[in-house]
Amino acid sequence: MDYLHRTWAEIDLDSIRHNFRELKKRLSGSCLTMAVVKADAYGHGDGFVSRALQAEGADWFGVSNINEAISLRRQEVKKPILILGFTPPELAGELNRLNVSQTVYSPDYANALSEAAQRQGVRVDCHIKVDTGMSRIGFYAQRSQAAQAAEEIAQTCSLPGLSCTGIFTHFACADEYNPDSAAYTRGQFQAFLDTLKLLETRGIHFALRHCCNSAGALAYPEMHLDMVRLGVVLYGLNPSAECAGMAALRPAMSLYTTVTMVKELEEGVAVSYGRRYAAGEGGRTIASIAVGYADGYRRSFTNRGRVLIHGQFAQVTGAVCMDQMMVDVTGISQIQTGDRVTLLGANGENRITLDDFAAVNGTINYEECCLIGRRVPRVYIEGGRESAVVDYVVAPL
Repeated sequence: MDYLHRTWAEIDLDSIRHNFRELKKRLSGSCLTMAVVKADAYGHGDGFVSRALQAEGADWFGVSNINEAISLRRQEVKKPILILGFTPPELAGELNRLNVSQTVYSPDYANALSEAAQRQGVRVDCHIKVDTGMSRIGFYAQRSQAAQAAEEIAQTCSLPGLSCTGIFTHFACADEYNPDSAAYTRGQFQAFLDTLKLLETRGIHFALRHCCNSAGALAYPEMHLDMVRLGVVLYGLNPSAECAGMAALRPAMSLYTTVTMVKELEEGVAVSYGRRYAAGEGGRTIASIAVGYADGYRRSFTNRGRVLIHGQFAQVTGAVCMDQMMVDVTGISQIQTGDRVTLLGANGENRITLDDFAAVNGTINYEECCLIGRRVPRVYIEGGRESAVVDYVVAPL
């Protein structure tokens, strides 16, 4: 297909479908699924991913903000959408027009959204967020504060212009299975149930109750309730190392670049900014490749990352530049300009994973896939063949 063969990401939609089915079969027949596609589907491209999951039977979609919701609606996503974060209250009319549900997380926000909805003559569908242990947004129900949370939520549910049809919380450490973390997750779940029970005594019920993220969906089937929110697992990534092997996940993203030049360096010759690498005894063969930190291959890979060329590992040498970097290809035969370089994915019998990225950079796989830059075309693979390309840089205006 026609795209710039400089640096590109391949997204295997069949793997995303497979991962969704793997999680779906763990659920009871009545439990719904929310596919979390915020941050451009964790860097995989929201449109193609969401349409594939919609066709597979995803019931809801989760995004972080109204612009992401607009993007989904423009790309033929018809299923319900929940905005998991903040939307300016003055956009109540837009929420209604898009048929998008909004998270309501505090009395102040609820009142502001209600007032805006009344002024604009609309009703906004809402899901109530309960803070049971994240200490992020949400009606505060920690430390035996469920009664106060229930009182505030009851008042919110009575506000004109709001239709509160769902309620949820978010687990802080469901991906950690040591006794302390497991007890904390169970405590969060109990605080959520306590809040629900207090609301039910007031005659307040919700069509959708949900609390399980990817890790919760894997490890706590008794907490699935009416819906689970599937995020990182859809992309074939484990929520944590402790979750590895709990489901037969297939990573969906691979990342490639191109050799642009090969040269022989004598012993002691420095490479890249700051001269943080010099060729060792006997000299080295160095290949320049067409990727840098502006593409999402982080500068912290300097002298620490590695790539695959012709199925063999090659070490990053010197500082990663904005648009280019160099790797040591000494001992790898027949390398020439134009050869494909695997930054992420399999090449021969070897593989580089997002967990490998995260280990080098001291972070998590979630962050690494979200950082792949928008100047990197996304090439979609179905049935082992290229089926579509999204190029954000030269997309039609």
